[in-house]
Amino acid sequence: MIGRLTGLIAEKNPPFYNLPANGEKVTLLTHFAVREDGHFLYGFLSEAERFAFRQLLKVSGIGARTALSVLSGLSVNDLAAAVAQQELGRLIKVPGIGKKTAERLLLELKGKLADTIGGVSLHAAVDDAKQDISNALLALGYNEKEAAAAMKQLPADIGTSDGIRAALKLLSKV
Repeated sequence: MIGRLTGLIAEKNPPFYNLPANGEKVTLLTHFAVREDGHFLYGFLSEAERFAFRQLLKVSGIGARTALSVLSGLSVNDLAAAVAQQELGRLIKVPGIGKKTAERLLLELKGKLADTIGGVSLHAAVDDAKQDISNALLALGYNEKEAAAAMKQLPADIGTSDGIRAALKLLSKV
């Protein structure tokens, strides 16, 4: 079984942007898959990426191509935060991921990605969401007092997009 490869990058497909340039040296952790139609070797720069890929493969209806698409469109930290905050919108932005697939990912990955993956604390992600909601309200013309009042009424673990929607509903009733 091949667990790690070291060599020069000849080609990147799909173009993962966090890989070094073509011709540069790299060490990749691997995932080896054996199927009826062949043997496949997938490479990852970090243990967090490989772990996330393996968790994605466990989701019903998700194959290697879709899992790679998710990891190409989102960093491992963004994926973990999206799952923790149940943010459907983040996943739908990934090419090849529709609403039903995103819902299934959120449901089946909930609790399977560790509280801390790749060095990001999900509590910090919730704090970032609160800050993003507040900034969005201020950018939309609400003053700090109005934004703070709306923020107090939101659930503690609400995601960014759901939080903005809920805050706007609360503010429209005032």
